[in-house]
Amino acid sequence: MSVDDDLDALERAIRQIQIEWEKFFGGVERKPPTDLKARLETLIRRYANAEMRNNTERFRYQSLAARYNTFNELWSKKLRSREEGKPLGVHGLRADMLPPPTPPPAVEERRRSGAPREPASTASGEVRVARPDDPQAVRELFARFLEARKAAGETAGVKYESFQKLIATQAGRILTEKGASAVDFRLETKDGKVSLKAKPVK
Repeated sequence: MSVDDDLDALERAIRQIQIEWEKFFGGVERKPPTDLKARLETLIRRYANAEMRNNTERFRYQSLAARYNTFNELWSKKLRSREEGKPLGVHGLRADMLPPPTPPPAVEERRRSGAPREPASTASGEVRVARPDDPQAVRELFARFLEARKAAGETAGVKYESFQKLIATQAGRILTEKGASAVDFRLETKDGKVSLKAKPVK
């Protein structure tokens, strides 16, 4: 296998491990991608001290290794925060990235009975989430979140699937721990950063 082929494989592996870490932190996968991480780092070490006469190949390797090291440092910090129980999320949105807990009996009973759901928007402009899997409210909240980020000059950079998991996790935890019937989410912009604040509704 040529150096160029190895560098192609390294670039593909970095893209793949980005996806796998995103799945893990998003709660899709239960285990971090340790096997892929070990294989990728073995490939990086293979050329760490190797002599590369081709300047293009050497520059490409250094760029890929630096990119991986930057990502790896970020993933390690996120993993430590998760293990220590510190909040993770999007600009102040607290979430532990675990699958959403079971809603309290009152909420589950209301959902099964087909009782009228709370409107997504409240009079004060908050978005009301009545249960962890409340797609209408979450989509409205996501649209407002993106608009607020755009108005604040922030790039989009947030996928709906990740946002949905974070909201489901936080809403489910508040519904369970606080015995709430719903959760009101409010957008706040401070120092050019948009964050979400949650308030239980009794």
